[in-house]
Parts: sequence; C-alpha cells; structure tokens
Amino acid sequence: MTKNLEQRLRSAIIDVPDFPKPGILFKDITPVLHDPALRADIIEAFRERYCERGVTAVAGPESRGFLFGVLLASELGVPFVPIRKPGKLPRPTYSQSYELEYGTDELHIHQDAVTANDNVVIVDDLLATGGTALASWQLIEKAGARVEEASFVIELAALKGRRAMGKRAVYSLTTY
Repeated sequence: MTKNLEQRLRSAIIDVPDFPKPGILFKDITPVLHDPALRADIIEAFRERYCERGVTAVAGPESRGFLFGVLLASELGVPFVPIRKPGKLPRPTYSQSYELEYGTDELHIHQDAVTANDNVVIVDDLLATGGTALASWQLIEKAGARVEEASFVIELAALKGRRAMGKRAVYSLTTY
C-alpha cells in the first residue's frame, strides 16, 4: 500500500464528535464511499495483498463489511460470505457470541458457507475493540475453514482490538 493511499484515506474520513453517544469520536467513512477512485484504490490495495495467498472466499460482518467485502470478493473472483446478526440468515447457521461494552451480541454464518478446503479473508471497515472481528474469525473456524487474515480500512489502536485478536493475523490500511 502506498503512503498516498493512507493520506487520501485520512483526508476523506470525517471525525464526528459525540456520535452515536457523548464521548465517542466516530470515524465517518461516508466520504470514502462517495469517492469512486478512492474506493477502487482501497479494494486494489486489498486485492494486491491477497491475490497470491490462495484466498478462496471473502467474509464480511454486517453491515459495512459487506461494502468492502463484496467488492474484494469480485476482484478476487471468489465467493462472498455474509456474517450477520441473529435472525437475518434463512438457513441453518453457526453462531458466536461476543462482548460489547454493556452486554453481549451474537453473529451468525450459514453452516454451508465455507468448507475445510477454504482459506478466508475477513474484511471490515473498522477494527475497534476487536469483538466483531474475533467473533467473525471464530465463526469461520467453527464452519471448518481457515482464516488467512482479518483486514480493515481503519484501526483505532487506542481501543486495543489488535490485542483482542491475540496472535491472529490483522492488517489495516490506516491506524489512528
């Protein structure tokens, strides 16, 4: 990835204070989505990283993981695997609970979404505390596949999501 891409990302991302609640500094990626050239360069950076690594599927947690994951899957010519909240997938699923700041949540994946022969990359917009990323990784493994790496457009280092991922491979285009 070029330094230029990181600079362009940082220029496009808008800080929104006190959203969705007081004390939170939200990183708004909407301007990234409005910029076709920047969006294409993000996907190209991910494609270059994974095109020679034997990736057979791309998984993304809802909802913003869908935005980048589907585009990357198309570029790599592999299936996209949606990871969803409870009650959103119509066939039998595996589930994985994870901790939130106040309580727990759960993610699901179709039981037939991947196989033991798959090498999956997880893509999402943001790595914060790592709960969603870790649960996504655990779901892919529960379904029998291998996870190559979890990739993010943005990483918020102060929230220690990388630490929550343990020794699992994590990659981010830009870190705050």
